[in-house]
Amino acid sequence: MTRAQIAAKISDATGLSKKETEIVVEGFISCIIECLKENGNIEIRGFGTFKNNVKEPRTARNPRTGESITLGKRYIPMFKVSKEFKKAVQDALVQ
Repeated sequence: MTRAQIAAKISDATGLSKKETEIVVEGFISCIIECLKENGNIEIRGFGTFKNNVKEPRTARNPRTGESITLGKRYIPMFKVSKEFKKAVQDALVQ
């Protein structure tokens, strides 16, 4: 499902125009990105949690050349699904 399809589905359910709904969806996504840029956490009960996973510096190997390289500290955005979300999907697909 794409952003446009999500916006269309929400628009049909709420009665808002597709343009207004697209703005809300874009705002939601940009809000999550901005919070993660500031190394914050976002918890949406019944949905899940967005947070940054910190990868500490380490030495790695280039598989093509075998050369050792140093990787710096990295922040990887992660999403953890809530128990309710996981159960709803599982129940819907297992029937």
